[in-house]
Amino acid sequence: MRKLIALLLDRIGARLPHQFRILHQQFLLRVVDLEALSLEADIPRFLGQFAGVLIMLSFIHSVAVYWFIVVYPYRLEHYLISTTMLAAGLITVVSWDSVFPDRRDIMVLAPLPIRPGMILGAKIAASTSLLGIALLALNTAPGLLGPLLLGQLHASIFGFFQVLAAYWIAMIAAILFLYCSVLTIQGLTALILPRRAFLRLSAALQLLAFGAFISVYFLEPSLGTLPELLAPQNHQILVALPQFWFLALLNQINGSLPPELAWLAYRAWIALAIVISGAAASLLFSYLRTMKATLEAPDLVPGASGFHWFPRLGGSLRLAIAAFAFRSLSRSRQHRVVYAFFIAIVAAIGVTCLRRELYAPAPEPLPTGFLTASFMMMTLAVIGLRAVFSLPISLNANWVLRTTQLRPTSKYIEATRATLLLFSVLPMMVTAVLLSLNYRPRLHVAQHLGILAIFGCLLVELALINFDKVPFTCSYLPGKSNIQTVFWGFFVWTLLTLLAGVFELDAIRSARAYSEVIGIMLAALVALGTFNRLRARNAVLYFEDLPPEVVTRLGLIYIPPSPSASPSVSEP
Repeated sequence: MRKLIALLLDRIGARLPHQFRILHQQFLLRVVDLEALSLEADIPRFLGQFAGVLIMLSFIHSVAVYWFIVVYPYRLEHYLISTTMLAAGLITVVSWDSVFPDRRDIMVLAPLPIRPGMILGAKIAASTSLLGIALLALNTAPGLLGPLLLGQLHASIFGFFQVLAAYWIAMIAAILFLYCSVLTIQGLTALILPRRAFLRLSAALQLLAFGAFISVYFLEPSLGTLPELLAPQNHQILVALPQFWFLALLNQINGSLPPELAWLAYRAWIALAIVISGAAASLLFSYLRTMKATLEAPDLVPGASGFHWFPRLGGSLRLAIAAFAFRSLSRSRQHRVVYAFFIAIVAAIGVTCLRRELYAPAPEPLPTGFLTASFMMMTLAVIGLRAVFSLPISLNANWVLRTTQLRPTSKYIEATRATLLLFSVLPMMVTAVLLSLNYRPRLHVAQHLGILAIFGCLLVELALINFDKVPFTCSYLPGKSNIQTVFWGFFVWTLLTLLAGVFELDAIRSARAYSEVIGIMLAALVALGTFNRLRARNAVLYFEDLPPEVVTRLGLIYIPPSPSASPSVSEP
């Protein structure tokens, strides 16, 4: 896959101007890999890993297409459109502000003989490269199998080719709608607000969009039959969710849309035209009117003056590292994006549990779903924060922490442990307590909360293994993360969490089994904690992530033949 993407990029790039190719490569580096701090980042490798995960999901979707296209065609089409829009929405939020000019672009590229149109085109091409890869990889299998089966079902004049064109037009339109909507909102806020206010609001909008995309995907209703789509009680849902607009657009193009739903397809076309026009106008005015304000205003927004309070954590070093981590996470756009991905999934799971609790008529027994959901929320909160800790906030500022290490390394690792417990385990415990108010008996709820607290501490100890650095201060090698390994590891972990929820529900009903589970977990926690503390005594803080030294053997050493070996050529 890596070679295929590299070959495709080379073929396309060979037909483009040299300046455009260079700009596209640099802008793509900034869009694709937020961890990359080197110009030597392996972009084809990253894109190959990214496409490999989506292609596997594509084949999984093809199985769903084969089994459900005949019985629930509308539900399956809605699912594929929603999944594609979710992938496009996450990519769009990750590449937030990448199309609009920033301070570095103006200061570096403005003195060069490069036309503004080429800069804008390179930025748009870089930001849409991932969208194109996601569209093709995620819809390769269902985009061929689905039209093949739907063409036979509809028995239209054009058959397979008509449904194939309708499918891909609808998918492209859905992604384009989402992408242009985000650009329009960003452009309007940049034009209306001062630069400093825009930077503050942009960060909030970015996090809000992240949570909105994931929450809508998990919480939206699935209307899989024509009577459900035509039901009056579902009219407001169809009006509010764009996924159903493009579902109607797909069926309008392939000729299977009922006349009663034609207004939904027209709504999709009108909305698409509005957001495309808004995005074009936003980009044009941003490059013409906000360039001076971008150059004059700093990208780092100073903190608001007033009362500042932070909880005491048992020492000045713990307080300093916790405050440094909190402010780095709240002020850095890149770190907010990465952590918001995990927190948005946590929020979606929490909202699902809350909706069930609100609609429950009376207190109900502790369900397996809540146990599994709380384990997943705790895992995502701890692992997400640990992943963000590995990304540096500013390599130029690392010398401050290097030259002020006046205490042993073990004290810094203790401060990192306290920070993980404060910002990940404690909020998830509070959330789990609030979500469990409607469950009975109270004893079972308290038993689960005890297991959850120990589980969170275990995750913190696991996260601290080989983490001999201060959060946000160590450089990161670009291309080091393996997306496929992380994805499938998370998939396996999800299955194990489902099994753990079932096992825990049986354990809390028996005092003996519960005592055994608590004893095993506490023993594992003590063992991991002792291992990390003993290792921290001899550890050395490091601030540079260096590639391993690899010695390559060329095999040029001459080995003379042994005297007993027979000659290869006989003498005359």
